[in-house]
Amino acid sequence: MANNIIDSPLVSKPPQTPGQNDNIRHTSLSLASAPTHLISPNAWLATPTSQRTMDLSDDEDDEKYQQKELLDDNQRDLESQHSRRDVRDQPPVAAEYLVSTRAKLVGLAGYFMLNLCLTIYNKAILGKFPYPWLITTLHTSFGAFGCSLLLARGHFKLTRLTMRSHAILVAFSFLYTVNIAMSNVSLAMVSVPFHQIARSTCPIVTILIYRAFYARSYSTATYLSLIPVIFGVALATYGDYYFTTAGIILTFVGVILASIKTVATNRLMTGELALPALEVLLRMSPLAAVQSLMYACASGEASRLLDAVSQGNISRWIWLVLAGNGFLAFLLNVSSFQTNKLAGALTISVCSNLKQCLTILLGIMLFDVKVGALNGLGMVITLAGAAVYSKVELDAKAAKQRAQALQEGQR
Repeated sequence: MANNIIDSPLVSKPPQTPGQNDNIRHTSLSLASAPTHLISPNAWLATPTSQRTMDLSDDEDDEKYQQKELLDDNQRDLESQHSRRDVRDQPPVAAEYLVSTRAKLVGLAGYFMLNLCLTIYNKAILGKFPYPWLITTLHTSFGAFGCSLLLARGHFKLTRLTMRSHAILVAFSFLYTVNIAMSNVSLAMVSVPFHQIARSTCPIVTILIYRAFYARSYSTATYLSLIPVIFGVALATYGDYYFTTAGIILTFVGVILASIKTVATNRLMTGELALPALEVLLRMSPLAAVQSLMYACASGEASRLLDAVSQGNISRWIWLVLAGNGFLAFLLNVSSFQTNKLAGALTISVCSNLKQCLTILLGIMLFDVKVGALNGLGMVITLAGAAVYSKVELDAKAAKQRAQALQEGQR
């Protein structure tokens, strides 16, 4: 009963002997510093209400601090190593190392299959429909239409963006279009083998971009694994080399733009905005379609197509073939963006090199393309380099996961 009297303001307190207040204050201070599980229920009830409130407030503050620290960890930029660090100053794990190996393999397999199919499809259709900029307009238009249909059916939702974010997406669509234009213009000034060799250096440029702007580091094994990938492509595409000074400049500008586009695509989905792949494609495609159409009109493609249609040089079945080409391009764009998010920009660049060798191999089987022993050796070296790179990435992922588990266990 004495304990209830102390806590209730409605009951008068019994008379206290001299020094009793000092004893109560001493008991309160002792209880405040003691661990909670060592305090008996009676002793805790004897503690003044204000002291008990202070103890509970401290626990709540600790819980809120831990929640805030967890949020800070989750909000770190998964790709950049310039981002906020935890108390142990450990760099954040890159986004691709948080994805299961099975998901990566499925994404890469779909990306390869669709990419090779569209490459062969484009090669076949350009002979009957020699309007590359209008085909690009077709591809981006199908991307806009397909994503709009998926949005209407509730497969994803749009994110509310700021004006700065909208400006970034407009700049990205412009980069997408300029990259295609630079590739087409430079290809007219250099030979195809030289163009392919220059494009094979995209993984190096991708690494330089990550190191310069995101302070991301790679293992020595990763650097070494890229040597056979690039050297193999050089041998596989070996042929007649010719180029102009302007062609060399434009070709390597195109390499830089292609690498920036690959990194920018990944950053839009794993960086600050963290947009879904379908949303990035939806917001980019209409802008790129308009830009491609404007370039087609400026280059005279649109007028030449109208003349061909009026003269009856375009058969009716070609429109059905173009529709199939546009749908396949839409599937490839979805796969490309999603795989970039899952596997990372550097892996996508390595896959582009591997695709060149597989394209040559398909050309040998389907179009009776003649290659020499040196070209065949190059394809073997590229395939071996890609296998080594895959092994290095798997080892790096396992090491990152072990380090992350050890770090979480020490908290």
